[in-house]
Amino acid sequence: MSEILIFAEIEEGDLHSTAGELIAAGRKISDDTGDSVSVAIIGGNQDLGSKAIALGADKAYIANDNAISEGVADSYLAALHKICLEVEPNVVLSSKTPIGRAVGPRLAYRLGTGIAQDCMDVSADSGSGRVTATRPVYGGNAMAKFTFAEKNPQVIIMRLKAFESAEPDSGRSGDVVELNISLDESDIKTKLVETVKQESEGVRLEDASVIIGMGRGLGGPEPFSQLEDLAKVFNGAVGASRAVCDAGWLDHSYQIGLTGKTVTPDVYITVGISGASQHMAGCSSSKNIVAINKDGDANIFKEASFGVVGDWEKVLPAFTETARELLDS
Repeated sequence: MSEILIFAEIEEGDLHSTAGELIAAGRKISDDTGDSVSVAIIGGNQDLGSKAIALGADKAYIANDNAISEGVADSYLAALHKICLEVEPNVVLSSKTPIGRAVGPRLAYRLGTGIAQDCMDVSADSGSGRVTATRPVYGGNAMAKFTFAEKNPQVIIMRLKAFESAEPDSGRSGDVVELNISLDESDIKTKLVETVKQESEGVRLEDASVIIGMGRGLGGPEPFSQLEDLAKVFNGAVGASRAVCDAGWLDHSYQIGLTGKTVTPDVYITVGISGASQHMAGCSSSKNIVAINKDGDANIFKEASFGVVGDWEKVLPAFTETARELLDS
């Protein structure tokens, strides 16, 4: 049986959140092709393999070598290349993380095959096993579908949050296989010198169920505290458009959009955001978008489930107070 191979990253000793998302994408392809879903865990252990099985994988490959270094793309690339040569998968799935988007294209080049990047959805033809990948084009203004030629594996880089991870099922059974790989240290041309963690409080932007988006229409960085107050009411987080971050009002870690973070909250409340396609590419999968903007013709209203045309300075305080009263009652 052919395999769909997932590159599952490790973060702080556990499976990265994208592992479950990729397994869900792999299961969708498997439903069409009948291929099994396998996970490659580089630098991992049996426990992580069992977690991958619980998330929906049929098999987990554990690969370790002294040359593997956490956070170094070269070492993951070398290991994943050897795994692909041994397993010969039909499809390889990776996430658009800093590591994933560095490893994926280089892996495709080494294997002499094609790659589809920044994909939002996947499907497959049950007869040929060819995958069709859907991804945004023209700055997010349109969605295009690409089908791979006959060469395998078909390498696909999935956008974060494109699929929702399944709930872990400890009752699932599967094989955890340890692979004996030996890496040539000459292949590892880079090394990790230092890791600097940014201190943050509250809910991570990517994990928040409610996000308040700050746009250029607020006129400066001062209103940030008001948006933060609203975010605290919902136990949510504050994000921003690229224009806000480029202006230096907020750090780029707050940026949502095509060149920022992709978010999928239950509610995304935008304040002073016009709704440019580059921004919407990072939040279009939000379940509900609420727009507050004084320009009634702003593009954001085409995307919003609910909208308020008015001055944010008048709307936001009343909105925050009402939300606080309703949630406290």
